[in-house]
Amino acid sequence: MVTLCELVDYLNSELDIGRFRDYCPNGLQVEGRQEINTLVTGVTASMALLDAAVAAGADAILVHHGYFWKGEDCCITGMKRRRLQRLLESETSLLAYHLPLDAHPVLGNNAQLARVLGFTVRGSFGQDEGMELGQYADLEQDLSGSALADHIAQRLGRAPLHIEGASETIHSVGWCTGAAQSYIDAAVEQGLDAFISGEISEQTVHIARECGIHYFAAGHHATERFGVQALGTHLAGQFDISHRFVDIVNPV
Repeated sequence: MVTLCELVDYLNSELDIGRFRDYCPNGLQVEGRQEINTLVTGVTASMALLDAAVAAGADAILVHHGYFWKGEDCCITGMKRRRLQRLLESETSLLAYHLPLDAHPVLGNNAQLARVLGFTVRGSFGQDEGMELGQYADLEQDLSGSALADHIAQRLGRAPLHIEGASETIHSVGWCTGAAQSYIDAAVEQGLDAFISGEISEQTVHIARECGIHYFAAGHHATERFGVQALGTHLAGQFDISHRFVDIVNPV
């Protein structure tokens, strides 16, 4: 068992949230019961995740995508009211970490995607609020674009959308999870043969084609499942609490 205060303090320190100017509050977003024995983790604090967590007896839920984003309507109505009501009535705390979870060098989304894909990180690139969140590596063996797409599909359990670049073989590859398709410009500047992210925009296709870089849209959800799992497993060992990751399938 760990107290809610101890858990929040540990996470805020471990993820070094003070370094980030983020698009949402990082840390405790909804306060519930003060003793944590069971922690459920997930990518996004959807109602489906809340329901699954409450059914599992969670004292707290830890996610990458929480609530209260910049620019959203601040009124507690509709979907937002239903979600908050579920948390408050069940006395389940909600903790959320966005950019700090992307950036952590061991437990973060980008570090964990590298682990899953079998890449050895050589460096970082791409500025986001003053932080270089993108990572890159040299492949141990050069691959064709289709071979790298097959490798990503096998490791992530879903086929990426592949926009072909100019080179027949890929030696260097960069990645940044989620909605980081705009990092393709920085990947081009870095001289990389390929770039992997979660989503794709209309202009991403043209940049890839005209700049000759292979682009792989591997899924926002699919690329951001691993950081929060690693963090939850770490917390379970640190505080001797029960941890369960709930994967709410999302095709995006």
